[in-house]
Amino acid sequence: MKVLAGNSNRPLAEAVASYLNLPLTDAAVRRFSDMEVFVEIHENVRGEDLFIIQPTSYPTNDHLMELLVCIDALKRASAKRITAVLPYYGYARQDRKPGPRTPISAKLVANLITTAGADRVLTLDLHAGQIQGFFDIPTDNLFSAPVIVPDIEEHYGRGEDITIVSPDVGGVVRARAFAKRLDANLAIVDKRREKAGVSEVMNIIGDVEGQTCILVDDIVDSAGTLCNAAAALMEQGAKRVSGFVTHGVLSGGAINRINDSALEEMVTTDSILATEAFKASTKMRQISIAPLIGEAMKRISQETSVSSLFD
Repeated sequence: MKVLAGNSNRPLAEAVASYLNLPLTDAAVRRFSDMEVFVEIHENVRGEDLFIIQPTSYPTNDHLMELLVCIDALKRASAKRITAVLPYYGYARQDRKPGPRTPISAKLVANLITTAGADRVLTLDLHAGQIQGFFDIPTDNLFSAPVIVPDIEEHYGRGEDITIVSPDVGGVVRARAFAKRLDANLAIVDKRREKAGVSEVMNIIGDVEGQTCILVDDIVDSAGTLCNAAAALMEQGAKRVSGFVTHGVLSGGAINRINDSALEEMVTTDSILATEAFKASTKMRQISIAPLIGEAMKRISQETSVSSLFD
């Protein structure tokens, strides 16, 4: 078993390798002067079980191309099996046709990864579960709950004083799963989105008065939805509001928006590398998914159950 790191999130790859007690594969993943991606493997990988850790976060196209070239390099070096480990799957929000003459880019990316030569995919909290079906190779979609739930318990406790809140109707299944694990109440934010990137909170379904409210979601991008939801919850009498999100995309002015919001804190996993602005914010915090990813990789290599990680 060998672990290869792209440039997208080197600290996460190093943490996973440390968990597995393995060195990262010696390789060069760099750019030519015209920004072409070049990959050179500096050690023998013939007949090895290879795992490439490369979240396809910003800049998404560059990191995706790095992943594809790494897969091709390993394929041509006669690796026995290549598993693409994508803690964050870019283009996942383009999983259907929202209107006429629009692409389903999540499927296109799945085709690219498969055609490049990947034998398996390991990812975390896909935006839509059906994306697993876009691949014609085995795909494991891990859940962040085993990492996030203990952190909520440590910092906020559990039980009836906690209300898990879904920021929209689409996240109810996720929020219900968190609430069940924490023996907590459940609430839903009903919002109407007038146009992309802009959300308007309408009302809160559920009683949040005097409650510690935990907003849970898979992706925080512009943070408009979560900040508006936090304001609405406070207006309804919530004691305090925090957010727990798997993937901290945090584009544009998202971090400033969170800093100025009613949110007490925003917690993300390290599926996406933290920016300097993230590290400087007093409201932002990351928790590591390295043990979860590392354990799944070990089980895949040893041909043992991965699904038991979901329990």
